[in-house]
Amino acid sequence: MTSDDIIKVVIDSKLRGRGGAGFPAGRKWSFVPKDSPKPRYVCVNADESEPGTFKDRYIMERDPHQLIEGTAIACKSINAHAAYIYVRGELGLAAVRVQQALDECYAAGILGKNVMGSGYALDIYLHRGAGAYICGEETALLESLEGKKGQPRLKPPFPAVEGLFACPTVINNVETLAAVGPIIQNGAAWWTGLSRTEAEGGTKLIGVSGHVARPGVYELPGGLTLREIIFEVAGGMRNPDRKLKAVVPGGTSCPILLPHELDTAYDFDAIKKVGSMMGTGCPAVIEEGTCIVRLLKRIERFYAHESCGQCTPCREGGDWLFKIISRIEAGQGSMADIDKIESVASKIEGHTICAFGEALSWPARSYLKKFREEFVEHVKQKRCPYGPIPVAPVALSGVVA
Repeated sequence: MTSDDIIKVVIDSKLRGRGGAGFPAGRKWSFVPKDSPKPRYVCVNADESEPGTFKDRYIMERDPHQLIEGTAIACKSINAHAAYIYVRGELGLAAVRVQQALDECYAAGILGKNVMGSGYALDIYLHRGAGAYICGEETALLESLEGKKGQPRLKPPFPAVEGLFACPTVINNVETLAAVGPIIQNGAAWWTGLSRTEAEGGTKLIGVSGHVARPGVYELPGGLTLREIIFEVAGGMRNPDRKLKAVVPGGTSCPILLPHELDTAYDFDAIKKVGSMMGTGCPAVIEEGTCIVRLLKRIERFYAHESCGQCTPCREGGDWLFKIISRIEAGQGSMADIDKIESVASKIEGHTICAFGEALSWPARSYLKKFREEFVEHVKQKRCPYGPIPVAPVALSGVVA
C-alpha cells in the first residue's frame, strides 16, 4: 500500500484519537507536509497520567506487538523512519514488556534497516518519562523527548509541521495506534461495522473504576450508553444498598455527570451535548455517601501539584483552588469561599497555553454547579457532613490497632 492508501483507509474507518481529544487519526496523518525536506517522526503518547485511566497500560503489558504494528504502519503512512514510544515513568511493567517486544521485532527483522525485506528502514525507541502529568500534553511530551523541561509549546506551529526536533511529527495515543493494524488487515467497513454509531467507528477500551461490582477494562462497541456500561457490563453498584450518585465520565479533568445524564451514547460527540467529555474513556463511578467536596479537594490537590508552572493562572490558581476547597472541607470555610471557587476557576479556564487550565477548572466548576448544597452544608455545619475519612485498622505485631 502507498502512504495515501493507508491514510485513506484510516480516514474511512472513522478512527478517532483515544487519548482524550477524539481528533480523527487519519486526518492528523494527512496534515504532515509531503514536500518537507526534513525527517518525519511518529511519537506514541504512552504517558497515561490522567487519574482513573488505565487502558493503555493494559495494551502495553498484554499485547505490545499490536502497538508496535500500528506504530510501524503510521510511520509508513507519513514516510517516517524513526518513532518514539514515550512511556510514563511509573508504568514499569509496561516499559519492560514493550522493550521486550521491540527486541523481538529487531531479532525477527520486523524492525531495523530492512523491514521484512522491503528495503524500508524503521527504528522504534522506548523513552521513559519521569512521572510528570503535563508530559501527557503532546507538545510537553516533545519537549521532554528533546531533553528539555516538560512544558507545553505555543501553537502554531503544530507538531504535524514542526514537532520533534522541529520536524514534521505525528503524535498518537497507544489505543489509537493499537487499532490501526486490525483496520488495515480487515478494512474500514469492518471497523465501522463494529460500532453502533455513525459518528465514529470500531470498538473502544473502557476502563471502569470506582464503586462498581466489576471494575476493569472492557472492549465495547461504540454507542453504548454510560448506564449500560455501568449496570450491564460492570455489574452495577458494588453495594446494592447505595444508589449511584454521580459519574466522572473520562478521567478526573472531565465535568461530572448526574444519574439522569447517563442515557446518552458514550462517544465523543454525544457526551459533549450533556456538558462533559468522553476523554480517555475511563468512567469513575461514585456511590451515595461519598463527599463530593472531599473528592474535589483530592482532585485539585493533584492538579495543583502537577502544574508545570509556565502559566500564571495554573501556577497560582491551582494552589489557590486547592486551599479554598480544603478550607471548606475542613469546616473552616465561608459562603464567600464557595463563590470564590467559581470566580477563580473561571479565570483559569481558557487563559493558559495548553488545556491544563481546563483540567483544573472544569472539575471545580461542575462539582460546584451540581452539588452546591454540599459545599453550603460544610460551611453551615462547620464540618464535613459525611464525617471523618474512614481509616482501616492496621495490624501491628498481631494486635489490631
